[in-house]
Amino acid sequence: MVNLLSRKGFLKLSALALSALAANPFPASPDDSFQPTGTIGRVTKDTVSIFKQPTWPQGETVGYLRRDTLKNLYYSLTPKDGPPYNPVWYRVWEGYIHSAYIQKVKFRYNTPVNSLPESGQLCEVTVPYTQIYQFSIEEGWRPMSRLYYLSTHWGVGVDVGPDGAPWYRLYDELREDQYHVPASHMRLIPDEELSPISPNIPPHQKRIEVSIQNQTLIAFEGDQIVLSTRISSGLNKRPDPNDVPWDTPRGEFNIQSKMPSKHMGVGDLASDGSDLPGVPWTCFFLSPPGNAFHGTYWHDNFGLQMSHGCVNMRTEDAKWLFRWSTPVYKTPVENHRQWEQRGLGTRVIIT
Repeated sequence: MVNLLSRKGFLKLSALALSALAANPFPASPDDSFQPTGTIGRVTKDTVSIFKQPTWPQGETVGYLRRDTLKNLYYSLTPKDGPPYNPVWYRVWEGYIHSAYIQKVKFRYNTPVNSLPESGQLCEVTVPYTQIYQFSIEEGWRPMSRLYYLSTHWGVGVDVGPDGAPWYRLYDELREDQYHVPASHMRLIPDEELSPISPNIPPHQKRIEVSIQNQTLIAFEGDQIVLSTRISSGLNKRPDPNDVPWDTPRGEFNIQSKMPSKHMGVGDLASDGSDLPGVPWTCFFLSPPGNAFHGTYWHDNFGLQMSHGCVNMRTEDAKWLFRWSTPVYKTPVENHRQWEQRGLGTRVIIT
C-alpha cells in the first residue's frame, strides 16, 4: 500500500516551503511564452533539424529545435521523395520539419477535484508537458523530470502545491515513490473509459497479428478485421551480449498482464527521454523480459522499427487494444486495489 502523507502534515510543509521560496515562484503551465495558433507539435528528441525544403534523406539545414520545444504546425505535406514508411512533414515558421519526433499536443486545462480515492484514480496529462515537483524537508520543493501529453498516471491524493493551487499527488509504481504536478494539467479518466470493447465476442475468437516486415498490427474477431494500424517494433540490435536483444520476438503468445500506466526504464526520471514514466495502455505478451503493446508519446515514426522489443502504437490505438483484448481490466476498487490485471488473454501471433 502507498504510504500517503496526511493533508495536515503536507500543509505545514507547504507553508514552510512557500515562506522560504516566495521569491522563486513555480511555473504553473508549460512554456508560458509560447503562443499557440492551431495545431501544436512538441519536439521529442534532443535535437530535430529544420530544413529549407522537405527533402529526404539530405537537405539544407536552416536551424535546430531542442527537446520539448513547442512549435505551431501550419500544415502537413507528403512530398513524393519522402521516406516511404513515414512521408509526413510539417511546415513551421522557419522551414520544414519531419514528423518522426514531433508529438501533436494540445493545451486542455481541467477543474481539480477535492479528493482522490485511496485506491488510486487513473489520470492523463492534457498539456504538452507538466513539471514534476517533489518535496523534502532538507531541500524543499525541487523539480524533477517532466510528464508528457497523454501519458497516464495514478493519482492518490490532492494537496496544496508550491504555488498555492491544488496539485495531484501521483504514485510511481516502479520507483515506489510519490511526486506532485498541477491538478489542472491532469484529466481524471472515468471508469467507463476502461470498460471492455466487444465483450460479447468469445475471447477465443479474438486474436492479434503483428507483421515485423510490414510493421503492421491487425486485430481480428473471427475472420473480421476490427483494427488495422501501423506500429513500431523492436530494433534489430543487441547493445550488449549480456542484455536482452531489442528485436521483438516472433512466435505465438497470449496477453499476460495489463496495466493502464507503466513506468518503463530504469526509474531514474531522467530528463533526456531515456526514462519513460506513465507509458499508457500497456498489454504485456511476454514477461519476462517485458515485451508489450503500449501507447507512445516519444515518437511518431510508425512504420519503422524503433523500440527495445515492445510494439509501439499510437496512443489511441493502444487504448482501443487495451479495452478490446482480454483479460478484461478491472478498476482498482474491483481488483482489490491492484493496478495490474493478470490472466491468460488474447492470442498474439507475431511473424
